[in-house]
This record gives sequence, structure tokens and C-alpha cells, in this order.
Amino acid sequence: MPIINASILAGRTVDQKRALIRELAEGTQRALGVREEQVRVIITEVSPEHWGAGTRSKADLEGNA
Repeated sequence: MPIINASILAGRTVDQKRALIRELAEGTQRALGVREEQVRVIITEVSPEHWGAGTRSKADLEGNA
């Protein structure tokens, strides 16, 4: 059973997260030849304060800290 973990910045819409789940699951089905019901997708939303790029947080880079 493939389990896909996707970490994304918080703030995406429900529809965007649904689309991500669909695309990841469909791609996994094609690549691995598994059935839809075998694929699991877990989305973890991370706040900009907890997402680092280089030495700075995403919030710092966007001027939100």
C-alpha cells in the first residue's frame, strides 16, 4: 500500500488540496500499477513560521514575521 506524505505551506484552498490528492493518487496508480483504494495521501500543512528556506523562515522572506 503506497503512502504519500506531502508537506505544503498552509493557506491552500480545500479544492487545491483535493486536486493535489487526486493528482498524487492517479500518478501513483499509473507508476506502480496499484488500485485507487490502495493509495493513501497525507497532507501536512506547515505554517510559514515553521518553513525554512536557507537561514530564514518563509514568514521572514514574505515580510510576515
